Amino acid sequence: MTDKNAGKDGEDPTADFLAEVRPEETPWRTERPPGEEAPERAERPEKWGRAKSAGRAAAKAAPYVQAAALATWIVSGTVGDSGDSGDSGDSGFGDMGSSGDA
Repeated sequence: MTDKNAGKDGEDPTADFLAEVRPEETPWRTERPPGEEAPERAERPEKWGRAKSAGRAAAKAAPYVQAAALATWIVSGTVGDSGDSGDSGDSGFGDMGSSGDA
């Protein structure tokens, strides 16, 4: 796996390009010397306090909401099946005042 341009002056054009476009190392990403203390964190106001507390409350209530939904679904299925199982032809709307003549 030889490069055509590798023989010319021993330079790699890709490495040269990457060296040109690579940004300088930022000071917040450099390693701290072993004896140096960490800088103080800036105090910032908690702007998501209410949203976080609402999210925590919803997360705590989620299992209970699921259980209630399951219980409602089970009860609605048993109540709906407790009537007569045959089809009586009644759609549940009654006569609605029609005489049957269209």
